[in-house]
Amino acid sequence: MTDANAYGEEVTKFCAVLRAELGDAIYSSWFTRLELDRITEGCAYLSVPTKFLKSWIHAHYYDKLRAIALAQLPDISEIFLSVRTSTFSVVSAEAEPAALARGAGAQAAAAGAPREIYKEANAGVETSTLDTRMTFATFLVSKSNQLAFSAAQEVSRSSSIYNPFYIHAGVGLGKTHLVQAIAQAATSAGRKALYLTAEKFMYSFVSALKSQNSLSFKESLRGIDILIIDDVQFLQGKAIQQEFCHTINSLIDNGRQVVIACDRTPNELDNLDERIRSRLAGGLCVEIHPLDDELRLKIVEARIAATKIVQPAFDVSPAVVVMVANLIRTNGRDLDGAVNRLLAHTTLVGAVLSIEQAENAIRDLIRHREAKRIKIEDIQKLVATHFNVSRADILSSRRTANVVKPRQIAMYLAKILTPRSLPEIGRRFGGRDHTTVLHAVRKIDALVAKDNALKRELDLLKQLLED
Repeated sequence: MTDANAYGEEVTKFCAVLRAELGDAIYSSWFTRLELDRITEGCAYLSVPTKFLKSWIHAHYYDKLRAIALAQLPDISEIFLSVRTSTFSVVSAEAEPAALARGAGAQAAAAGAPREIYKEANAGVETSTLDTRMTFATFLVSKSNQLAFSAAQEVSRSSSIYNPFYIHAGVGLGKTHLVQAIAQAATSAGRKALYLTAEKFMYSFVSALKSQNSLSFKESLRGIDILIIDDVQFLQGKAIQQEFCHTINSLIDNGRQVVIACDRTPNELDNLDERIRSRLAGGLCVEIHPLDDELRLKIVEARIAATKIVQPAFDVSPAVVVMVANLIRTNGRDLDGAVNRLLAHTTLVGAVLSIEQAENAIRDLIRHREAKRIKIEDIQKLVATHFNVSRADILSSRRTANVVKPRQIAMYLAKILTPRSLPEIGRRFGGRDHTTVLHAVRKIDALVAKDNALKRELDLLKQLLED
């Protein structure tokens, strides 16, 4: 391992080139807190202080960052971006906190055995760390995640028709908890399961290439019963994606199980090769929906019960529990934070919190409800219904006026209501070029400026999509 300080001059030049390429505004907004932690076996490990910053750079600037790093830092063949803690930098996906339910101390102790079985079964592969609290027993279930939970249990028992099994959800809704529960249940039953984050997969592959041990790496992956890849949206690099595609194809074709967790659907993974997206979409794709009222209440009650094991004096009234569950509607991590704040205030005040005191304690966590994630398919269906055409018409090459206008409106809405790029929108509209999408957006923009009726029509469609 090489200390990052040894590359002081190269790092300074790297930062200067990055600033020149991206401009002062972008560099100041996103890269001033980027640090080079270390260089190991030709891999540069960069870190940022927050997971949001890491995700944003991955989504918008990773290719540029990688190209400049490989050009400016000597003997570098790959880069890895992670989230650093206060004392050291770790790959953020491996340090991801428990998602929906953190078990009580007794449950965590009872779940300790699978980790040793898991390590022994995968002695030839560098695995990602399992959190022994993330089991099926500690996963809290409601209507929002029942299908994903039931399918995950089925997959953990034996290779099934749900192959690949693909779970997607927003942050803090439990996808990592479920896939780790699959790994631990499978290993407890004597199956060879391998859990890897996408970043660990990339690191292992690059290390195998460096050590000229790629054949052993491939054989290790293909010799397991169940492969689990978490945060697949971070999978980067053509060679790595090719190996990933070959691996999952080989496993599925030989009756082995593949499990994938991601923050979006396969069709929305713009950075992945089309063959991978197609293969992933061919299995069972399940979404874990936002937390409903029942589940939020269960989570708060479970967190308080777990906390009382180590802090017996911690007492929260039922009214405060209901208030917290109603006010914090985002995800399990924010509910974790709320319980921690209640604990701190109870400890400091030394009395049961009133409703007003509890609300003040969690004020920083109370947010407006997250906007609904709108999908291009939803836009196409709504616009087709509204204009009395079919979705197939919108995706077709027909050029009649009654089809062209709805198609252009659907493209326009896709551009302003989703984070998809112009090329991706074009691909989702029958494989059209990005210039076609740009033309549609500009045309609808121009029409809206002078046609109030069309503006009201678009406002209605937006409202229907956002509700």
